Amino acid sequence: MAMMRLRREDPRVVGSFRLHRRLGAGGMGVVYLGSDKKGQRVALKVIRPDLAEDQEFRSRFAREVSAARRIRGGCTARLVAADLDAERPWFATQYVPGPSLHDKVADDGPLGAADAAAVGAALSEGLVAVHEAGVVHRDLKPSNILLSPKGPRIIDFGIAWATGASTLTHVGTAVGSPGFLAPEQVRGAAVTPATDVFSLGATLAYASTGDSPFGHGSSEVMLYRVVHEEPQLHGVPDALAPLVRACLAKDPEERPSTLQLSLRLKEIAAREAQGLADARPPAPRAAEADRPTGRLTDTYPDPQRTQRRPRSSSGASGAPMRGNAPSRGGSGPRPTGGLPSRPNGSRPTPAPRGNGTRPGNGTGSRPASRAGAGRPAPRPTGTGRRPANPRLLRQRLFVFVVVTLLVALGIALAQGCSGPAHGLGVPGSGVVPAKATALEE
Repeated sequence: MAMMRLRREDPRVVGSFRLHRRLGAGGMGVVYLGSDKKGQRVALKVIRPDLAEDQEFRSRFAREVSAARRIRGGCTARLVAADLDAERPWFATQYVPGPSLHDKVADDGPLGAADAAAVGAALSEGLVAVHEAGVVHRDLKPSNILLSPKGPRIIDFGIAWATGASTLTHVGTAVGSPGFLAPEQVRGAAVTPATDVFSLGATLAYASTGDSPFGHGSSEVMLYRVVHEEPQLHGVPDALAPLVRACLAKDPEERPSTLQLSLRLKEIAAREAQGLADARPPAPRAAEADRPTGRLTDTYPDPQRTQRRPRSSSGASGAPMRGNAPSRGGSGPRPTGGLPSRPNGSRPTPAPRGNGTRPGNGTGSRPASRAGAGRPAPRPTGTGRRPANPRLLRQRLFVFVVVTLLVALGIALAQGCSGPAHGLGVPGSGVVPAKATALEE
């Protein structure tokens, strides 16, 4: 809600409230932002001087303020304090932060069917509490609906018409917006809860289209259209149009009740919200990227390897090339299944090459394929195993060679230590040294 500085003629203190800013001005008076000694903020409305001098106005104002104290419900601004006997009567309600429905639509454009129905359902529920308290709002319009973080709030209960503003001949004294007033208000007939239903229908049409259902023009022209012409509902969503048209019926008896509106609008809001959810494409699941698929994939292909080599038709088993060295006598290291895939975008280290042929293929068909960064790796074999990691195979081969050398060195050392024993007279060996033979002779 827009705030303005206090003017020179504005009061600084009203009752126990200190005034800080102007919130706006209407047909009844000026609304200020005030606060009490505890810091509670209120919206305080001071009645115009000319209305304050009218005793009939004061009497009606007192009755409706008394009724407003009985209103219960979260969709209204709670009445905090009032002074009906002051030189200029005033009343203070709970301050509701947030823009009005009028400003919201003017700044951001019309609401969608789901949002408009949700706002209408909340307003209908609020009107149920208002009517149960014996109050008819009489001036329900987009500027009297605040969109707070906790939901829509109805403000400005009380006087919708000043004294004498009951017929078309006195439209100049009407307090409110002619495009949102019911026909019975224009004719000067008694107002009922159905009067607020008509205003709610016009408000929903504005929320959906950004315009009054009775167009624009002078007050006389607008009020004539309200009484004699049908509303223009072009642009109102199909889900809401029949209900809005029923609210704008000329005969109050033909309009739905606020309770019926609340239930119906809740259904529409839920259905339209579900339709929006179904229309959205499902979001990709991030976990699928980490789920093992049995083959290596790269997000960014290598531009040098965009061409796939033709698959050779030879081969005994038809299995794809394994990225390991040829086995030795069937006892060499074998690729283990279930090895984790390398991260995307990294190029595996080439495996040691043997004779350049595929294991188990004696025809010397195609050379071992290298897993490029821009093409998927070979698919798993029929046994369910995936190609071994070349880096792991190199490590195993290195360990195997080192162990073999150590074993061979150990054997050589053992033979070197036992060799001189063959030239000595070892008991039980059957070998006699040469010196011993000469002495015997």
